Amino acid sequence: MKTRIESLIRQALSTLQSEGVLAADITPLIQIERCRDPAHGDWASNVAMTYAKSCAMRPRELAERLLAALPADAAISAVEIAGPGFINFRVDESAARQGLLRILAEGERYGHGQVGQGQTLQIEFVSANPTSSLHVGHGRGAAYGMTVANMLAAQGYTVHREYYVNDAGRQMNILATSTYLRYLELCGEIFDFPSNGYRGDYVRDMARQLQEREGDRMRHASAELFTAIPEDERKNAEGEVLGGDKEAHIDALIERSQQLLGQDDYRLFFEHALNTILDDIRDDLAEFGVHYDRWYSERSLVDSGALKRALDQLRAAGATYEKAGALWFRSTDYGDDKDRVLVRDNGQSTYFASDVAYHLDKFERGVDRVIDIWGADHHGYIARVKAALKALRIDPQRLEVRLVQFVTLWRGDEQVQMSSRSGQFITLRELRQEVGNDAARFYYIMRKSEQHIDFDLALATSQSKDNPLYYIQYAHARICSVFARLDSEAPVDLQAADLRLLGAAEDVLIRRLLAFPEVLARASAEREPHQLAHELRDLASEFHAWYNTTKVLVEDHALRDARLLLCAGTAQVLRNGLLLLGVQAPTQM
Repeated sequence: MKTRIESLIRQALSTLQSEGVLAADITPLIQIERCRDPAHGDWASNVAMTYAKSCAMRPRELAERLLAALPADAAISAVEIAGPGFINFRVDESAARQGLLRILAEGERYGHGQVGQGQTLQIEFVSANPTSSLHVGHGRGAAYGMTVANMLAAQGYTVHREYYVNDAGRQMNILATSTYLRYLELCGEIFDFPSNGYRGDYVRDMARQLQEREGDRMRHASAELFTAIPEDERKNAEGEVLGGDKEAHIDALIERSQQLLGQDDYRLFFEHALNTILDDIRDDLAEFGVHYDRWYSERSLVDSGALKRALDQLRAAGATYEKAGALWFRSTDYGDDKDRVLVRDNGQSTYFASDVAYHLDKFERGVDRVIDIWGADHHGYIARVKAALKALRIDPQRLEVRLVQFVTLWRGDEQVQMSSRSGQFITLRELRQEVGNDAARFYYIMRKSEQHIDFDLALATSQSKDNPLYYIQYAHARICSVFARLDSEAPVDLQAADLRLLGAAEDVLIRRLLAFPEVLARASAEREPHQLAHELRDLASEFHAWYNTTKVLVEDHALRDARLLLCAGTAQVLRNGLLLLGVQAPTQM
C-alpha cells in the first residue's frame, strides 16, 4: 500500500509540473510514514511541506493543489490535509482485508522486498581470535550479524557472510607457547607459568592431547627454555604483580620456544591449538544457527601477496614514510588523529597492516558495500581503516561499521560473574545450554547494538507474558492449536472467506499485519533487528487480546473461515519474523 500511495503522489506531482506549479527539473522526493494515531488515518506524507518553498506557496495551499491532482484509487477511502500541510490517507477497509489473502499467497516471502536487487554486500562479524572458546559477548555479535544479514537478504541484496580468522600474529604465538608450557608441566617440569599466558583449562586439555599423542619427546628443550631471557614479573605471596616486564618475558619465551623446538615441532603446537579452538568456534556457531560463506585466513594475506600489494599501493600513493626503521602510514593526512605503523622495525607487519590488506581485498572482489560488525572496544579502529581506504582511492562511505556493546548476565537481582582470575569465563555454549538457542538469539538483539545489554537469565527462561519471546512463540502455537482442532467434516476454504464479516476489532490486527513489510524494510535499512523483535511482540500482544475475547471456531462456518484467515495471516507473519531472527516458531507449547 505504501508503494501504491507513493505512485499516486508521484502522478500528482507530475501533473503539477506539467501545469507549471512545480519546476520541471525537480526530482520528486516522497516520504510516506504510517500514522501513529489511527484516528488521523493510515498513512501520511509531508511532500507538500518539502516543495512548498520552491513553489512560493504555503504548505497547505500546495497540499490542496496536490489533492486536486491526485488520481482516484478504490483502495483509498479518504484523503485529508492535517496540521501545517501533512496529507493523510485512509485505506478502504475492504481493500485492507484483501491484504490477508496476499499474505497467504506470498507465504514465507511475505514482507520481503527488492530494494537491494542487483547489489552485493559483504558482512563480516564475530571474527574472534581463535585463542579461546566464544564468550557471551561474542554471542551478541553473532546473533546481531546473522540477523542483519538475514534481513538484508530478504530485501533482495546478495549477501556474503564472512569470518576473518586471526591465525597469525602475537596472540596466536602466545597461545602456542602457552600450550607448550602446559605440555612441559605434564611432562613433570616445574616453573612459574607466565601471568599473561593463556591460563584456561582448555589450554591444559590441548597440551594433554599432544602429550598423549607425542609422548615426552619434546621435553628435551625445557632445560634451556628459561635461560638468557628477561626475568618474569615479580609477585607477592598472593600472586599480585609487583614488578618486572611481563610482556618482554612472554615475547622472549615465544622466541626461545621457536628456537629450541625448531620450526616443525613449534608449528605442531601452533596448528594444534589453532585448529582445536577454530573447530570449537565453528561447531558453536553452527549449533547457534550462524553460518558463513567463507572463513578468511589472515595468513592467506601474506601467502596470496595481498599484504604486499596493499603496502605497495600505499607507497605508490605517497601515503607512507619510514621512521626509526619502521614503515608508517600517513593516516593524519586522511582524517585519523595520528599516523599508524604498518611494519615494525623488526620487519613484522602490524595488525593494522593486515586490516588494510583485508579491506582492500574485500573491495577488489567487486562488492558494492562492506559491513563490519565489531566490538565496542574497536571504536578507535574505524577512522584509521577508513583513512586507509581513502588513501587507496576507495570511497570510505562504502565501508559501514556497526559496534556491538557488552553484555552483562543477571539471574534475577544477582549479577553473574563473567570470568575469574584462573582464566575461566562464561562461554556462549554455556549460555545456550542454560537458556536455549531461541532465547539467546532473541534477547541478544532486543536492544540497539550500540546499547549495553543486561541479559536476565531467569526472564529468558520464564513462561509468562513478561517474557516477550515466550509470548510471541505462544501466539504462533495458539494459532496452530486452533487449526488442529478443526472439524474434518466441515472443510475450510480460506481463499473463499467472506472478509466482510470481520469487524473493527479485526481491522486493528489486520493493519499491523499489513505494516510488516514496512517494518522489515526499515529495520533492514537501519540495521536494527530490535525493531523487528518489538514488532513481533506487539503483534503477539494484539493477537492475544483479540483471541481472548473472540471465539474463532464458531458454528457459523462463514464467520469461522474469515477469522481463521486472520489467524493464518497472523501465524505467517509471526513465522516469517521469527525465521529472520533465527528463532523457531513452535506449533505447540
